[in-house]
Amino acid sequence: MMGIPFLCYTRTLMSDDAPKKSYELAMERLRKKDQEAGGDDRPLSNAQKAAIAEIRQFYKAKSAELEILHQAAVRRATTREEIDQLNENLRRDDERLASGRDRKIAEIRNSASP
Repeated sequence: MMGIPFLCYTRTLMSDDAPKKSYELAMERLRKKDQEAGGDDRPLSNAQKAAIAEIRQFYKAKSAELEILHQAAVRRATTREEIDQLNENLRRDDERLASGRDRKIAEIRNSASP
């Protein structure tokens, strides 16, 4: 098998003796991306965690409410065009909600720790 190149891994390339798991490699890449983007690495306070959880719960409930209203409207729709318009409205509303949720979470993350 002379035509097939062989890959050779050496221990000098790794800082640890044990090989890293895929999630560890993924976390390293994410941390590197955050540092390059200027992300903040300070831990969240308990109050910040609670506020973020409350915001997520609120927006999850709003999204569920929109979905219920959407399904009811789809059942009443009579043409394919109406259904397409309702689907587009739901998509737009979901994006608006997600944007608002993410903005509020970012504000909490960026606020000074109490």
